[in-house]
Amino acid sequence: MTKLIVNADDFGYCKGINLGIIECFQNGVVTSATLMANMPGAEHAAALAKEIQGLGVGVHLVLTCGHPVRSDVPSLVREDGEFHRIGDMPKFAEPADIEKELNSQMERFLSLGLKPTHIDSHHHVHGLEKVSPIVEKIAKKHGVPVRRLEDSLHGYTEIKTTDRLITDFFGSNLTTNHLIDILDSSLSSETVEIMCHPGYIDEAILTGSSYALPRVKEMSILTDPAIQKAIAVRNIQLVSYKELGNRV
Repeated sequence: MTKLIVNADDFGYCKGINLGIIECFQNGVVTSATLMANMPGAEHAAALAKEIQGLGVGVHLVLTCGHPVRSDVPSLVREDGEFHRIGDMPKFAEPADIEKELNSQMERFLSLGLKPTHIDSHHHVHGLEKVSPIVEKIAKKHGVPVRRLEDSLHGYTEIKTTDRLITDFFGSNLTTNHLIDILDSSLSSETVEIMCHPGYIDEAILTGSSYALPRVKEMSILTDPAIQKAIAVRNIQLVSYKELGNRV
C-alpha cells in the first residue's frame, strides 16, 4: 500500500494562505503543511494548527522570502533588510549566517508550541551546497525527516525521507485529471510526498507573491471529491510525516 503525504507549503505566509491550507485539510486531501517561521502569518498558522489538531506541521526553512528572524546575518539580506532573491542568495550568503538564521527559525517554530514533523524549504534551498550540510545538522539534532529533492538528498546521510517527491502539481499542470495521473504514477512507491501550494487570495499574497491566483485553483482540486474517491479506489493511505515513523 502506498502511503501518501500531501504537503502544503507556505503555511504562515499570511492569513489567506493559512485558511486555505486548513480548508484543504478539513475538506480535502492535504495531510501536512510546512510553516514559514519568519513570515507575518506564522503565529496565526500555529494557532490554527493547535486548535484543529491532526494536521502534520513541519518547518519550511526560508532564505529567499521576507525578512530573517535575526538582525545579525548581514550576508543574507539586501539593503532593505529583506532576504536576497533566489538567484542571488547562493552568491552572497555566508555559511555562518545561514546556520545562525536557520537555527533561529527552528527555535522560533518551537516557540510557537509546535512539534516539527519534518523539514523542507522555500525554493528548495536545502538542496544547495552551502545550505544542505546545515539542514542535515538541524534535522539530526531534532530527529526529523527532510523532504527528498529529485532522486537524492544532495549528500545527506542518515536522514529519513520519502521514496519519492512529486513537484509538478503546479502552475499549468493544475487539473483534477493531472492529479489523478500523479496518483497512478505513485503506486509503485511505498512512500510519496506531493508538494502543493493552496490558499485563499488576500492582499499579502496578491502583492507579495508571483504565484497567487493558481493557489485558488489548487484549492478547488485538492478539495474535489473526485480526488478523494481516486485515492480510495487505489487503496492509497493518506498520512503525514509524523505517521510514517521509521518507515520514512
